[in-house]
Amino acid sequence: NPCAVLLTFNHAISDQSSANLVMDEILMDVADIESTGSIINEGILNKMPHSLEENVLGTGQNWAGIGPGGISFGTLKYVAGKAAEGLKNPVILPDDDSTNSKADPFAAITTITGRAAGGESATAGERRSTLQFRTLDANATSKLLQKCRDNGVTMTNALSAAVVLSSTDFIADGAVSTKQRNYKVLQSLDMRRFGEEPDKCESVSCQAGSMDLMLGPLLDYSGEALRLRGGDEAMTQFWKLAKEGKDQTRDFIESDGPKHAVRVFDFAMTIADLNNLVHLTAKSESSKGRAYSAGISNVGVYERQKAVKRDGDRSDGRDTLKATHGRYKIEDVFFATSHAKSGCLYQVSCMTVNGEMKFTFHPASPIVGEYTNKRFADAFMDLIQVIAGEKDAGSDSLVLKESVGGDAPTSPLPANSLSLLAFSGGLYGIGVHASAWQQFIASVQFMRDTVPATDFWAAINFWIFFAVGHPLLQPILWISDVLHGTPGPKIADLVPALFLLGNAAAIYLVSNFKEIRNAVNIAAASAFISYVGAGLDGSAGLGDFNLQLDDDFQGTVVKGCPSYEDVRQPSMEKFDLKKYQGKWYEHKFHDWTQFKEVYDTTLDIKLTEDGKGWIDDFGVKGPAPKSAILSWDKSPVANGAHYFMVGRVDEKDPPGLLRESGFGVEFPNYIVDVKTDPETGEYKEAIQFQCLERGGVRVFEGINFMSRSPVMTDEELTAMHARAEKAGMYPFGASPEQMHRVARRGVDVPDNDVDNTWQAMWRAIGVDKLLELLTESIEDGGR
Repeated sequence: NPCAVLLTFNHAISDQSSANLVMDEILMDVADIESTGSIINEGILNKMPHSLEENVLGTGQNWAGIGPGGISFGTLKYVAGKAAEGLKNPVILPDDDSTNSKADPFAAITTITGRAAGGESATAGERRSTLQFRTLDANATSKLLQKCRDNGVTMTNALSAAVVLSSTDFIADGAVSTKQRNYKVLQSLDMRRFGEEPDKCESVSCQAGSMDLMLGPLLDYSGEALRLRGGDEAMTQFWKLAKEGKDQTRDFIESDGPKHAVRVFDFAMTIADLNNLVHLTAKSESSKGRAYSAGISNVGVYERQKAVKRDGDRSDGRDTLKATHGRYKIEDVFFATSHAKSGCLYQVSCMTVNGEMKFTFHPASPIVGEYTNKRFADAFMDLIQVIAGEKDAGSDSLVLKESVGGDAPTSPLPANSLSLLAFSGGLYGIGVHASAWQQFIASVQFMRDTVPATDFWAAINFWIFFAVGHPLLQPILWISDVLHGTPGPKIADLVPALFLLGNAAAIYLVSNFKEIRNAVNIAAASAFISYVGAGLDGSAGLGDFNLQLDDDFQGTVVKGCPSYEDVRQPSMEKFDLKKYQGKWYEHKFHDWTQFKEVYDTTLDIKLTEDGKGWIDDFGVKGPAPKSAILSWDKSPVANGAHYFMVGRVDEKDPPGLLRESGFGVEFPNYIVDVKTDPETGEYKEAIQFQCLERGGVRVFEGINFMSRSPVMTDEELTAMHARAEKAGMYPFGASPEQMHRVARRGVDVPDNDVDNTWQAMWRAIGVDKLLELLTESIEDGGR
């Protein structure tokens, strides 16, 4: 009687080759037992197979074994090539699901910061695989194979072309369209065949891998044109696509692509919480977890795969799988890997059994609905039958396009010219700061290897928050100055009409011209990466954006944080924390949690009633007049804003050492030196030093020069530098060239003196009340 076997596998052994081994061994053993009462030739017990990294890279050659030493020029070239794929802007969602369905370079940045790009999709948890099964009979399969041989390609190459052309029929959702689009295809590839220690595949294991194909540009409904009309031109296009897939596969293998791909993946798995990044990508509203236009997985011929090794097999080989064992015959084998959370828009998996090709179509619903998947499967099967010569073009083929529409606007610029220019600028920006990036990665890796994951990620997320915040602030300030510097009449005395017209023109160009949209996205991403790189090597400003971990001083790398006793000065003898309370004016800082664009910075320090905690009310205004000449007084925080750092006083610590908490981490805040008024005994100047390290790696250092007076002379600040140098703080950022001087508008300028139509608008929508509420809630939380 017919029966079905359903197998599910953990990801560690998830490829279909493993399932084939299991099925064949079970059927052979059952057939033996039924015919003889016992298993004739027992399967030989195998050792645990090597990991994919060990097979491809060699034992001990992964990131944990050799670290950055395994990164070659070829690896960097591979990474650059993957980044350059973004220039082609492959489609990842159908038009009915997203009007801007292209990959967004900012999505990666958003994800790295711990958020889903475009917000979280409301239907992410509802996505499920939707399935369709089809069979190409033995005669048609044989004809298709011969066509592939005649054209010098493999069956997989032909299937890659077929899945792409079929995708062109569905990407516009039946609407009028003459768009040309590029497609990114996930093509399965057995990586273990190309390694230093190739696996013999004698046991279940993850023998799978993949590579990306970039195909196009292709007109919407190209597949339908071939199915309905056929002709030499359409056939030529099909085999040209198949040959392009073959060429890309060959180039990937000959350039050691499998090694570079595995090394980059191993690096990402080691240094990042890749599972969480995949989870965030899956929840993304922008991509809905889609990273590829389509995917093809072709296992090949079932009966050609080697079976498990058994007693009695020749020493030089193993038998192959059999579709028939005793009275058991395998009629169909359909397989699929889930793409519900993340993966391809359209996915096809297939295998040949008994001469017939068995296809599974398994995209994620509701992105691709059950009805659409059925039509996709029918269109795909029609296409390959036409290609094989099994049926004539136009006979019983689906018609998907409503009608022929007009051309979309086209750019007068050569294809990808602006994008290539922007990308070249980005590569230059990365190259200029390459040594700083290398030092940063090595420090992160060392920290990852030496501290618990929770401590590691708390520190890294703290770093990322401010590393991202600084470069994002720059375009905001620039756009704000452009807004308020635009001439002409204003709408509601707020926004110049010419500014709105300019924005409308910019939005039109970006929305309608892919070349311009690509160039803008790439330029923005490149500028962001370059700006962070400048922070790593200190060229973006040592005072407020010196991002490097364990950065150097005068050519020597200074590691970790000093102890309090290393920097504590004699002035701290008999230090009284109660006298330290009150308002301080900050005059200089070395601190990337602050921004050089703010001014009139103050710190109001208060102890809690029990003396075991303290609150630092950090007051700022911004941006400073010199940072945004035309727009500083239009800012919602032009009259000030507050945020709070809270901490604790540990009775075991020496006086002057406070414990500060904020942004998910705790670190010591050293009061290094105070200057006392000889008449009143009150503290009139102070030097603070915060330092955060994890696993011996210094993640952050903050230095503040503060006074009870809003005014300090150059001579007084020079004297503070001298005291900081004596304390040994110059290597950590206290020298004059490493500190930023806080701007002040003047002693006689009252608070809340800025008033104009923009400030009236902020008050009207309640921004001032929101800031007050936020201030009170944070302060209450710190008590």
